Amino acid sequence: MTYDRLVCANCAAPVAEGRCPVCRANRERLTPQGLSPAMLLTLAIALLAAIALLAAVRTA
Repeated sequence: MTYDRLVCANCAAPVAEGRCPVCRANRERLTPQGLSPAMLLTLAIALLAAIALLAAVRTA
């Protein structure tokens, strides 16, 4: 779920508008803040697979 559909319990306005301090704090908390652990793991696996593929091609 994204914060654009959430309604603030403090001011009853959409959180995406950030009318009150509670809305603004939750909006900041819900926005992506960089790479997630799952994304880092996926990137590491892809890198290892690419290295293994290059090693297999060089030996053939």
